[in-house]
Amino acid sequence: MKISGVDIRPGNILEYEKGIWKVAKTQHTQPGKGGAFMQVEMKNLIDGRKTNVRFRSADTVERVRLDTKDFQFLYAEGDDLVFMDTENYDQISLPADLLGDAAAFLQDGMQVSLEMWEERPISVQLPEQVEATIVEADAVVKGQTASSSYKPAVLDNGVRVMVPPHIESGTRIIVDVYEKTYVKKAD
Repeated sequence: MKISGVDIRPGNILEYEKGIWKVAKTQHTQPGKGGAFMQVEMKNLIDGRKTNVRFRSADTVERVRLDTKDFQFLYAEGDDLVFMDTENYDQISLPADLLGDAAAFLQDGMQVSLEMWEERPISVQLPEQVEATIVEADAVVKGQTASSSYKPAVLDNGVRVMVPPHIESGTRIIVDVYEKTYVKKAD
């Protein structure tokens, strides 16, 4: 589907210069002289390159629809992660860097969504929030109540997050996967 250069929004997937790009940021600019344009920061979903492109309102660009399929995470094998299609039980092996920092939150049997383009996996979406156990939490500093006194803690997967002072080592908490922030104490 063709869209105008000024209709591009963050999160859109575009076909540009024979590549598939995800829009990270956009900035609409109207200079005093000349036509308005959209400054777009994009990341190539196949090789990871980033670029900044200026689209005028007269420019059109192809917006791509990705197919989403449900998969289950099975295990890690070296630098690869093995997933199973929940419909036909086919297994697929993907490089761990496709997930970026979110790979640390993968758990055996976790349900994930793979975004596919022409039957090729482009990205992996984990659940927004996961449950994790605190293995190490710093002691609370007394009298530090003037600020929102969060303290550093380490999760069982090695990720560092800031938690409220009442959270201690061994506590199960809910963590936002993409922001790496404490959400709440697990039930």
